[in-house]
Amino acid sequence: MTILSTRPARPGQATSSLRAPGLDWLLMLAATALLVLGSLLVWSATSTRADLTGGDPNAYLRKQLVNVAIGVVLMVAVMATDHRWVRILAPLAYLASVVGLVLVLVAGSTVNGSRSWLQVGGMSIQPSELAKLAVVIGMALVVAERTERRWGRSVGSLEVLAMLAIAGVPAVLILLQPDLGTMLVLSATVFGVLAVAGAGRRWLAGLTLGAVAGAVAAVSAGVLKPYQVDRFLAFTNPGLDPRGAGYNTEQARIAVGNGGLFGQGLFDGSQTRSGFVPEQHTDFIFTVAGEELGLVGAGVMILLLAVLVWRALAISADAGDLFGRVAAAGIACWWGFQAFQNIGMCLGIMPVTGVPLPFVSYGGSSLFAGMLALGLLQNIHLRSSGPVGR
Repeated sequence: MTILSTRPARPGQATSSLRAPGLDWLLMLAATALLVLGSLLVWSATSTRADLTGGDPNAYLRKQLVNVAIGVVLMVAVMATDHRWVRILAPLAYLASVVGLVLVLVAGSTVNGSRSWLQVGGMSIQPSELAKLAVVIGMALVVAERTERRWGRSVGSLEVLAMLAIAGVPAVLILLQPDLGTMLVLSATVFGVLAVAGAGRRWLAGLTLGAVAGAVAAVSAGVLKPYQVDRFLAFTNPGLDPRGAGYNTEQARIAVGNGGLFGQGLFDGSQTRSGFVPEQHTDFIFTVAGEELGLVGAGVMILLLAVLVWRALAISADAGDLFGRVAAAGIACWWGFQAFQNIGMCLGIMPVTGVPLPFVSYGGSSLFAGMLALGLLQNIHLRSSGPVGR
């Protein structure tokens, strides 16, 4: 195992390390393309919806551009922060996310059946989105601190239990909202982090069985809302309630099918302009791409998302320390599963759960979390291949 130097950097050393390896430009270009494409799709999905925009067809475009601008500032801030400070601030970020989740249960507002939002001034914040990143860096920090202090000893039961404890607190708070979509994404992310960190196969198998048993128990105990159970039933049998629980999936599939090979053209989708697909600018944004850009355009979007996951995994493989390796892999798992879940529910191959498409869907909280993660990936990349990371 490589032992990183803990000596303070010489004046100018961090700056030179930032210049030496350069950014991961493929990662940056893919994210930028998704942000541009997402802003256009949000604009298209809302421009004819007077009930959303109050008669201003450009309202949501302006809001999304403001979100992007704030996200860029957050990304640059994390990217430029010294790697050691990232590890020092990780516990504070985790604590802040837990406090946010508690505040949601105490004073949050309910949207679509889940108490998931905090109103701060004129802005709505969803702490569970930021909690995904907080859990990843918290678990990465725990396993890195314990193994590095013991000269590279493999991950044992104590480390696994500590990582599960880090993930368990936000998971319980999210389940109490209840936010099933975020819970599924968080569970897949935690599983991926444990696998990359080196947890034994028995642990991974046991956690899988435990997750299945926990899901059955949650349904039996009535933790899930009736509408959430109905969505799962509609997923197993799409024709069960086409005007109720199965309505979203049915309309989403119609919209995607309307696109054909090359689509009906941006701003010209019939289903999109008519507003038949609920939450089309957020959870069902992929249906806008499918209808207006067709199979080719939607395929390009999927390719860009795949590039994000690929570059995150590549940064993980090249990371100069265990914290960077586990954190980058956790981000890859988070983005990969969330994209699969979002696109899958639009195509009817996954149950409908309220998760946004990374870097594409409208919304500040999801975009901020994604941009913070993007900045962390670039931070890990810069320090891993530069003089400081060697």
